[in-house]
Amino acid sequence: MVRIQKFIQKFKKLIVWVLLGVLTSWIVSCGTGNIGTTTKQGSSGIANVEFWTMQLQPQFTNYFKSLMTSFESQNPGIKVTWVDVPWTAMESKILTAVSAKTPPDVVNLNPDFASQLAGRNAWLDLDAKIPNEVRSSYLPNIWKASTLNGKSFGIPWYLTTQLTIYNTDLLKQAGIKKSPVTYTELAQVAQQMKDKTGKYAFFLTFVPQDTGEVLESFVQMGVTLVDAEGKAAFNSPQGKAAFQYWVDLYKKGLLPKEILTQGHRRAIDLYQAGETAFLFSGGEFLENIAKNAPAIAKVSATAPQVIGDNGKKNVAVMNVVIPRDSKQPDAALKFALFLTNDENQLTFAKAANVLPSTVKSLADSYFKDVPANASTLDKARVISAQELRQAEILTPRLKDIKRLQKAIYENLQAAMLGEKTVDKAVEDAANEWNSR
Repeated sequence: MVRIQKFIQKFKKLIVWVLLGVLTSWIVSCGTGNIGTTTKQGSSGIANVEFWTMQLQPQFTNYFKSLMTSFESQNPGIKVTWVDVPWTAMESKILTAVSAKTPPDVVNLNPDFASQLAGRNAWLDLDAKIPNEVRSSYLPNIWKASTLNGKSFGIPWYLTTQLTIYNTDLLKQAGIKKSPVTYTELAQVAQQMKDKTGKYAFFLTFVPQDTGEVLESFVQMGVTLVDAEGKAAFNSPQGKAAFQYWVDLYKKGLLPKEILTQGHRRAIDLYQAGETAFLFSGGEFLENIAKNAPAIAKVSATAPQVIGDNGKKNVAVMNVVIPRDSKQPDAALKFALFLTNDENQLTFAKAANVLPSTVKSLADSYFKDVPANASTLDKARVISAQELRQAEILTPRLKDIKRLQKAIYENLQAAMLGEKTVDKAVEDAANEWNSR
């Protein structure tokens, strides 16, 4: 009797596995097309894609509503739900969602933070999912920004390159004829600005948790941050010279003391108040300056970003990633590629005053031609687009890049405050990184 019962139980299990096999075969045969494999759908037969962005409401609400309507009309089996997350909350929210295996399906991040989770295998590997002809539509250098260990984890979206926004009145008061081109010239005009006007030339944050601009400046000054094995390579003559450059500016009183405690937001506030002559930022900030400080906007002009002897230029990238635990990866990928295609990137770039990441959209005359009555914003757009052709992500793609930044910034601060010599600060930063 027991044997018969066991036989019946095994037979039932066999029937279940056969039915699952038939069901799986049916789902595969009803796949979603050329890109990806299978889309999991809800009981209604609709694939629900949850899409998270970073602080794009309400300014771009109409754009995204139109975009989603267009996508859904072309893909009647897919419904998109848009969730806009405050900039400061995104990292904690996505970390929580990924850890709980309840992530959204498409997420707007930046490569620096996304690469940290890519190192934990959190994102879908896109190399096998996206055909070469689709991948080649994106700018090659920008695509590399969303790769880690040779694997693609993200799709490029919108971009900004750094410009030098400057106050023409302050430059005149200081007798400065033009915006600085190199870091050597920047140090010279900083001294001249302080001597002639008593004001600081610029503000650049050295707060470890904030932007990586100082880290990027190291690369522009010829510093190799890490070697092929990921070990510190900045304990070198070039690295010590970069440390010394910033230490000298601080000790000469040419940098505000709050650079050690306040972030990039302070740089914007000081420029808008007319307290600094230069703001190193994207051209999109010109609109904010016009709203918040119209008098400063009237005397503002733009120039290319400050560079080192190697001529390297930086670019900031926003991308989209698809979590590995997405319940509908194929529908998510369709939407991500639609969001970042040539036509939609061009439309969004015009609406947001940013740069697109596809070859065709960047080739549009909008990014090449300066009108006869060009505004400061028009000129900034063309300068930015010109820079983008040689621009690249300057910091290495490391899953723990923020730890490298922390080691360098904290020891650089110690040297600025006279707590360590430059040699000791460089050595300690290298040892801290290597012993992680």
